[in-house]
Parts: sequence; structure tokens; C-alpha cells
Amino acid sequence: MSSVTCEVCPRGCVLTPGKVGACRARGNVDGAVVGLGYGRVTSLAVDPVEKKPLARWRPGTRVLSLGGYGCNLRCAWCQNHSISQAGEDDVGWRVLSPAKLAAIAGALHAEDAAMVGVAYTYNEPLVSWEYVRDTARMVHAEGLANVLVSAGCVRAQVVDEVAPLIDAANIDLKSIRPETYRALGGDLACVQETIRRLAAEPGCHVEVTTLVVPGVNDSASEMDELAAWLADVDPQLVLHVTRFFPAWRMTDRGPTPVAQVYDLMDVARRHLAHVYPGNCGTRRA
Repeated sequence: MSSVTCEVCPRGCVLTPGKVGACRARGNVDGAVVGLGYGRVTSLAVDPVEKKPLARWRPGTRVLSLGGYGCNLRCAWCQNHSISQAGEDDVGWRVLSPAKLAAIAGALHAEDAAMVGVAYTYNEPLVSWEYVRDTARMVHAEGLANVLVSAGCVRAQVVDEVAPLIDAANIDLKSIRPETYRALGGDLACVQETIRRLAAEPGCHVEVTTLVVPGVNDSASEMDELAAWLADVDPQLVLHVTRFFPAWRMTDRGPTPVAQVYDLMDVARRHLAHVYPGNCGTRRA
């Protein structure tokens, strides 16, 4: 058996037989790239849509949120590192088929009309994009909606497979600097193309989150450039400017000052009409 190249993300992992990719969720099985994380669910909870975060899509409703394991990025500040940086032997999981997951969502909706769909979230759902696609089809068959929460660092062919099935998405735009993405193992242009493609998809509502990490992406000039780029895609895009808290491998600095988050929101509002704070409580400091 020969080596194969995974085409899901810009890493392009070359996988020898039995090897797992950088995301830990895809591997070479019998000479083919297989989504090893397919149907393996580590987390399942009902969340308000505002927690995704989605500020301008069906406010006051709830979604069934599910996560698996694995991610193709290495963000030192990851709040969900226990699953995003895990492989199959590092975390507990159970198998839920697309049909079973859709049936659970349908039963929850029957009990509570405010439970409107399923969110693919917590880790990077698109490292197991086939599961997202198959489940999303069945969720739509139940008359429910699909929400994607992703870093968006996948190739265009993956986005094209899932985009027609997504009703709302929040994409994490970590920086507008290519070098920042390179340090994380990602590619800025790839994420930008994901945002463009989702924003162009009829019926797909798109919001974007930028976590403001002190010393990484917290300058006013970078926020101005980031917001201007989003406005060029669509001036109605929603931007969440979110406060960092120390986590995982980045505990060498304190949380982003609340006042700085609001100052950067003011910068973003030069270009975008809909800008919201994240992780700041309810009052400006």
C-alpha cells in the first residue's frame, strides 16, 4: 500500500499506511484517506444560539450542539483543547449515526419548539466533514436547521460539499495576518475563501468571531484591516469581538482588558454595522 495525501485542509498531510494526520481525525486506511472521527461524538448538549455565538439568527432559540475530536490548527489558547487536540485514544466518545443524531434532535424539537436544529461545534467539525454533510441532510429532513461553528481552514471543495446544507455559520477569523495563521498551522487565504463561499450561499446566515489575544492580534490597525475586509465581503456580516482568557498553553498573560475590546469594536464599526462583544459581561468598563 502506498502513501496518500489528505486534501481536506491546506496542511496536505502525506499519510503512510496506518498514519493519522495532524488533525488526529483522518488517516490512511488500506490506501485511502478515511474520516476516522466519523460519528464519534465526545460532547452533546442543548445550547442557546447566542452561545455559538449567533447574535442575529433566530434569537431566543436553542440548538443541539455536538462535538467530536480533532482539529487541524494548534491555537495555544484553545478553550476546548481537551477534545480539539485529542485523538481517538485520548478522550471518551460514543458513536451516533447521522440518523440517530437527527432523531434525537427531532424528539427534542417535538418537546420544545424553541429547539430548532443541530450545531456542529466544540472541536473543528470539518475534519470530519462527511459526518457533518450526512447528518445535516437528515436534520433537514426532520425540518430542522444546521449551524456550523468552525475555524474554516479547509479547502474549497469541502466547503462546497457542506455549504448548501448550512443555515447559519460562525467562522473564527483569528487574524488578518498570514504569518499568524502560519504559526497556528493554518492559512489565512483558505479561511477567507470559506467566509466568502458561505456568505455567498443562498439562505446561509454568516457571523464571524475574532478572539482578541494580547500581543497576537490586539492592535487597532489590525482590527481596522480585518473589519474592512469583512465589509468588502458583505457589510452586513456580523462580527463578534471576543475577550481572551488564559487557557491551555497560553497562561503567560492576563485576559484582554474589557475596555480594549470595546475600543476595538469602535474601530470595527467604521466598516461594519453589526459588531458585538464577547466574554465581557453586560457592561462596558
